[in-house]
Amino acid sequence: MKTSEGYQQCYNGQLAVDEDFQVIVANELTANASDQGVMLGLMDQVEQTLETQPDCVLADAGYRKEDDFEALEQRGIEAYVSVRREGKDIGDIDANAYPATHRMVEKLSTPDGRERYRDRKHIVEAVNGWIKQVMGFRRFSIRGLDGAAGEWDLVCLAANLRRMRPLIEFG
Repeated sequence: MKTSEGYQQCYNGQLAVDEDFQVIVANELTANASDQGVMLGLMDQVEQTLETQPDCVLADAGYRKEDDFEALEQRGIEAYVSVRREGKDIGDIDANAYPATHRMVEKLSTPDGRERYRDRKHIVEAVNGWIKQVMGFRRFSIRGLDGAAGEWDLVCLAANLRRMRPLIEFG
C-alpha cells in the first residue's frame, strides 16, 4: 500500500457495525489505502449476514464515491457519508456531473443530517478503539493479503465475542 512514507506492506481493515448491539456484521481487508469501492461489498455482506439490507449507512469521507451513492439510493438505503475530510473545504459540487454527491452534501448540511452523521463516531469508531486499545491489535502477524484477511476475520470474531460476553453471562 502506498503511504506517506512510500510503499509499505500494510492493510486497510473495514468494518460494518450494528448500531444497536455494536457487533461487527461485516468486515473486509484490502491492500488499498483508500476506502473507496468497498462500501457496496460490505453492504452485500451485511445483507447476507442479517438476511436483510441495512436501513442506514454512516461512513466517513474515505468512502465518498458517486457510483456508490447512486447504488445506495437505488437500493433504498439511507446513507450519511461525509464528502470531505473534517476541516477541509470541498468547494462547489457540480450537481450535473455529480448529482448523488450533491444530494449527499445537501442532506448532510441539515441539522438532522449532521446529527445522524455524528452517530458514526460512537458506533464504528468505538469498535475500532476496542480492537486497538482493549485487544491490543495493531499489526498483522501473517503476511500476504489472504492470510492477513483470515487474521482480520479472527480479530473481528474475537471483538464480537468480547462484546457479547456480558449478554451471554447475564442475558
